[in-house]
Amino acid sequence: MKLIIYTDGASRGNPGRASYGFTISDGENNLIYKEGKSIGITTNNVAEYTGVLEALKKAKKFSKSQSEIELFADSRLVVEQLSGNFKVKAPHLKPIFDQIKILEMEIGRVFYTHIPREKNSKADALANEVLDSIQ
Repeated sequence: MKLIIYTDGASRGNPGRASYGFTISDGENNLIYKEGKSIGITTNNVAEYTGVLEALKKAKKFSKSQSEIELFADSRLVVEQLSGNFKVKAPHLKPIFDQIKILEMEIGRVFYTHIPREKNSKADALANEVLDSIQ
């Protein structure tokens, strides 16, 4: 089974009120799930990573066997670190990174692609709608 994920994180204040948003579509780009949630006060990088983590947790529930996931994010740092091109230097990100890597092994193949913010409008809107609702 192939799934397509768009994910984003937001933090107003960095650190500040934070949230994530993601969409999951099937291989034919039909939306099958979307989510946006508040995660308290934290940094933008934690919000971005948490969005990936929660999206992969949900994707695992949709896939009964080994899956292929294409995950798109507008955070170059997150994409490059999860792809193995950059090291994770921030100690507070390492536990989230490790959880994602465990999920990858359980799911199957996960490919990360960096995209410009304007191509990530649905996930961005989900993350920002959450923050707008708690002002």
